[in-house]
Amino acid sequence: MDLSAEFKRWKAQCLSKADLSRKGSVDEDVLEIVQLLNGQEQFFTTSSCAGRIILLDGGINGSEVQKQNCCWLLVTHKACVKDDVIVALKKAKGDAVLKFEPLVLHVQCRQLQDAQILHSVAMDSGFRNSGITVGKRGKIMLAVRSTHGLEVPLSHQGKLMVTEEYINFLLKIANQKMEENKKRIERFYHCLQYALEKETVSTTSHPKEKVNTSYIRKKKRNPAKARGKRVTEGNEKELENNDHDDPGISVTIFPEDC
Repeated sequence: MDLSAEFKRWKAQCLSKADLSRKGSVDEDVLEIVQLLNGQEQFFTTSSCAGRIILLDGGINGSEVQKQNCCWLLVTHKACVKDDVIVALKKAKGDAVLKFEPLVLHVQCRQLQDAQILHSVAMDSGFRNSGITVGKRGKIMLAVRSTHGLEVPLSHQGKLMVTEEYINFLLKIANQKMEENKKRIERFYHCLQYALEKETVSTTSHPKEKVNTSYIRKKKRNPAKARGKRVTEGNEKELENNDHDDPGISVTIFPEDC
């Protein structure tokens, strides 16, 4: 299989599809990053969210079923004020949860070296829960994620369980996290520009050697030579739920390609 040709086909297919997100367009704070990545031959983005504060009316254990059945009472990609949350809470009939979700960005990469460069950019920018997945058909995906989220239940069966003072306290924390998230996005953009410029110069001077990705996945790495980075094999669920500050590269091998 010609992976280069296959990657071009995947990219053209993905970028030609309509945006099926609730908003229907790329968030403003992450637009420059998305455009920069999609303008490179070796990358394309498959999904993105710049970060948001949301109030959900539904279950609180985060299961996919409950996420699908919950009601979105409030969503904003900017700082949130108490009055907006109080008004939205009056519509709650179940268990309302206030959440802050930082940037999430999924990027498909042409080669493992490309994903590793992007992973380094993400880590240097503060997105320390980022990881790489490798599919059986050769799909290499980088997920850019952070760990500074927030999730707090506010009501149960429609009854408010906290004071307005506490809601105001939570919003201060959420807004601080939103501000830090934006700073990390800016760092990511500037680090990405620098990394791409550096890689262009390096490639021009010293053409890349082809890397056997299957060997990289299976060989036990020398910690001293790995510069503190760790490659592990796991499943897709582990990658999605891993929420610790492990600075290593997490590589997942899919049993099937989706």
